[in-house]
Amino acid sequence: MNRKSLPAGKRASRVLRSFTTVVAAGLLSTAMTGCTALTQPINGVPANRLPNTFFAEPKNDLVPVDISLLSLEPPRDYQISGGDILGVYIEGVLPFNPPNAPPEPPPVNFPDADSTLPPSIGYPIAVQDDGTLALPLIEPLDVEGLTLEQIREAIRDAYIEEEILRPEKARPIVTIIKERTYDVIVVREDGGNLLTQNIAADYIRGTSDKSASGAMIQLPAYQNDVLHALVETGGLPGLNAKNEVKVLRASEADQRKRSQFMQQFYAQQRAAMLDPCACPPELPDDPTILRIPLRLKPGIIPNITPDQVTLQDGDIVYIESRETEVFYTGGLLPGGEFPLPRDYDLDVLGAMAIAGQGVGSTTNSGGAGGILGRGSSAIPPGRVYILRKTRCNGQVAIEVDLTKAINDPKSRPLIMAGDTILLQYRCEEELLNFGIATFFTYGLTELIRSN
Repeated sequence: MNRKSLPAGKRASRVLRSFTTVVAAGLLSTAMTGCTALTQPINGVPANRLPNTFFAEPKNDLVPVDISLLSLEPPRDYQISGGDILGVYIEGVLPFNPPNAPPEPPPVNFPDADSTLPPSIGYPIAVQDDGTLALPLIEPLDVEGLTLEQIREAIRDAYIEEEILRPEKARPIVTIIKERTYDVIVVREDGGNLLTQNIAADYIRGTSDKSASGAMIQLPAYQNDVLHALVETGGLPGLNAKNEVKVLRASEADQRKRSQFMQQFYAQQRAAMLDPCACPPELPDDPTILRIPLRLKPGIIPNITPDQVTLQDGDIVYIESRETEVFYTGGLLPGGEFPLPRDYDLDVLGAMAIAGQGVGSTTNSGGAGGILGRGSSAIPPGRVYILRKTRCNGQVAIEVDLTKAINDPKSRPLIMAGDTILLQYRCEEELLNFGIATFFTYGLTELIRSN
């Protein structure tokens, strides 16, 4: 019998039965194979039920530290110490001048091209490490901490007391030929660029060739501070470096303390390995390493003293990379690893956008569309899980309702380093997507054919 010759009621009944059969089969297949909530269950805890210890500290409100605190304030008059080279001229003594001979003019010394000192006059005499100045015919003078004017008076008084020069002839000239310098090592791990996904992945996989850069620099006196060390080697830490500066002192006492600290930590690790139920200890902050933060919470006054930012010979300034501060995506999100912003917060909705999945948009990855082998689904996925690592190799799964997250900022947890973000459909969303796709694919086709 011709399909069109059937009465209208019978045709509608047949279409309804065909559609019901297809939908029932589709719902059954979805429930059995397609619903990830059933086949890949995740025991998540809603974000509003977790204590604050599981969440990241916000950093949008961090205030940059005044960088002038990282430098030393030079004194009004330069104070001499061991390592300075002075220009000294004493008529008749330095240089020795025979009687009745015309005095020799003092030599003029021009500074190096990168020096800020003016030209100097006199013969070069180095100040010893103990702060003394050795001159002809007199005992060494203690000039530690004296200014140039005070050294001139000390030299004049010494030659007059020894009756080597008459008061009217004692007119020494003292200038600075070269300032003392301090050898400092700067190690920086911020030479790369972590603003793109591929470069971040290169760092994680070890395929990047952007290794740490190091330099031995010489800082003049009263410029031997952290700020000048950073300026000499490229400026403040970049975006792919941590918001802090580490200073490792070169003194033997600090080196011994660091060695003892590591020995104690290794002893704790060995003790924990003997107990299978014990939690392996985390490496605490080394108390001998000075950490200078570059951003702080509002209202916190940085306690940075001049002694902390002063660098001595052999000190190490270390800028540590943050190459491991990344998060991962999976599920219905495109899989990948992405760097976290350094200076502002990134919540779960922003992380989804970075991964290429806008909130409320449909997806081509699995779901009803994947089951049918056709385009994207009609109803977007509404649930996200944040897999967050805890101590002792543990994990907590934070469940985020995207509908609540869109309407309530408090329902959008901040992303932490090492998080894995999984986007999933709810079971009812997959069923609805399959039903809608089945209706438009088979129901309309059957209606057209029946008419």
